[in-house]
Amino acid sequence: MAWRRDEIWFDVDAPWFREVSGGHGAAAALQPPFSFALPTDPVRAIDIPNGLAASRARRAERRRRRNARRARAAALVIAPATMLPVAGQKLGLGSAGSSVLPEDPPSLVRDAAALGSGSGVADARLPQPATRPGQGAADAPAPRGPQFPEITWRRATSHGLHYAGTLHGGTQLPLEGKDWVTWHPVEDSLPNAARRLYGHERTIRTVVSVLAAYREANPHAPRVVVGDISFRGGGPMEAHVSHQNGLDVDVYYPRLDGKLRAPRTTSQIDRALAQDLLDRFVAAGAQIVFVGYATGLRGPSDVVEPYPNHEDHMHVRFPSPRG
Repeated sequence: MAWRRDEIWFDVDAPWFREVSGGHGAAAALQPPFSFALPTDPVRAIDIPNGLAASRARRAERRRRRNARRARAAALVIAPATMLPVAGQKLGLGSAGSSVLPEDPPSLVRDAAALGSGSGVADARLPQPATRPGQGAADAPAPRGPQFPEITWRRATSHGLHYAGTLHGGTQLPLEGKDWVTWHPVEDSLPNAARRLYGHERTIRTVVSVLAAYREANPHAPRVVVGDISFRGGGPMEAHVSHQNGLDVDVYYPRLDGKLRAPRTTSQIDRALAQDLLDRFVAAGAQIVFVGYATGLRGPSDVVEPYPNHEDHMHVRFPSPRG
């Protein structure tokens, strides 16, 4: 065997690199014969990094992290589908083999198409009253109308004059009834304050009966708006000179638009209804009724009297009862 140019001869019996257990690297242990000398002392041995082992370790760590992320994502998707049937079984909401709803609506209102309805809004099912055995739908109790407070009647005494008097044992007109509502003239709102609605018993009875007859004759008319009467003990009342002994009542004219509030202008007054209401108070024994000049309301000259600042209401005054 001859040596040629550019050839390197190597003794096959010489030990090559070997990996050190533990993966910390490879110890180079080269034994002679070599033309160059390497230290044979173990303390001075050269520690050559094992690049292949480190690369494998890095790839294994990346696979572990990737698999951990995939496992967490799968748990988020699978957990609701797994827990809903379990919760339904515990709560008695369905059988073990029931499928999970594709959507979980947050309220009782569902899509109309899902309910088989042709409208865009689902109708809420209200609980129906239970019927007794043998009772049909026609025999079911009819819904009750609005319930208004009853009037507590008291025997009253009116002292003094309408503009200088007091009231003892007055009866309060409720804030609203089947035929009326009350209006607070100072706050310009409804209802009125209960303390401003006391009157003599005969005054309250006359007002209630007149309003009931008026509404019966005009079934489409709105309820009548009643204003101030008197304080519980009578005496001076702000925004009034009279209204001191329970014998004065302010009644607002009916409006063309049917709104339950005082009219702002005379053009808003339903004059036909206002005239009918005025005639009924006159027939019921009113001593005097003050009306606005521009209202066009008429009546007996000794009872119906035009007066300033009465363009939105009629002021009905009753005579002092005997005794």
